[in-house]
Amino acid sequence: MRLRMIVEWTKGSPLRHAWKEGRLLPLAEDRPAPVNYGLLPGLLNPLDGEEVDAVLLGPPHPLGEAEGEVVGLLHLLDGDHKVLLALEGPTPEEDLAALLAWFAPERRPTLLPREAALAFLQRISMASPKE
Repeated sequence: MRLRMIVEWTKGSPLRHAWKEGRLLPLAEDRPAPVNYGLLPGLLNPLDGEEVDAVLLGPPHPLGEAEGEVVGLLHLLDGDHKVLLALEGPTPEEDLAALLAWFAPERRPTLLPREAALAFLQRISMASPKE
């Protein structure tokens, strides 16, 4: 399954942005992102009412739209899971290790396979309000 995401924070960059009302707005400087980080526009996580977080594995990608294949799920104890997408080819193992290290151990970051991501997306899409 291929999905479209919005990259709000480019791999290697300390510059964070936020997707608000259809555009990217500068947010803050932070430690450099270990992966391309963003969201799945229009798909809400009922846990927090925010759009589902997404990670695009691979080389740095410019801010804005990106598309990738669902390859897994970063499961977090607090329920703020991240859908993992990849461009073409195998999943970069170094990205996965950096992603796991990015989250505090008490959140218990765990990598789950593609099937878990698809099941999560199915549950979310059924719970999201329809327009």
